[in-house]
Amino acid sequence: MKTNKIIYWTTTGIISAMMLFSAFGYFTNPDMKAAFVHLGFPDYFRIELGVLKVLGALALLLPMVSNKIKSFAYFGFAITFLSAFIAHISVGDAMSVAIPPIVFLVILVVSYYFQNKLNNNEASNEKAN
Repeated sequence: MKTNKIIYWTTTGIISAMMLFSAFGYFTNPDMKAAFVHLGFPDYFRIELGVLKVLGALALLLPMVSNKIKSFAYFGFAITFLSAFIAHISVGDAMSVAIPPIVFLVILVVSYYFQNKLNNNEASNEKAN
C-alpha cells in the first residue's frame, strides 16, 4: 500500500508540476506565445489552455476534490498530451519535440492507474469495517 501511494504521489506530482510550469510559461514567456503561433493556434487558446492546466493540476493535488472531477482532469490532460504530439508532428517539428508529450501521457496513465488502485483499496477497507 505504501509503495502504491509513493508511485501515485510521485507521478501526480510530476504531472502537476509540469502542468503548472507550462501554464506559467504560457502567461509569461514570449517564446511560448511564438510556439503557439508556430503550431497555428490562436492566441486565446494559449490563455485558455493555461487556465485549464492550473485548474486541472489543482484538481489532481487537492484531496477534497471528488474523484469524478479528478477523472475529468486526467481526461483533459490526456487530450492535451495527444493533441500536442499531433500538433508537433503536423507542423514537421523534430521527434525530440513531439515525443515528450507521449512520455508525460505515460506518466499520467500511471498516476491514473494508481489513483484508482488506491481508491479501490480504500473502498475495500471501508467495506471491511
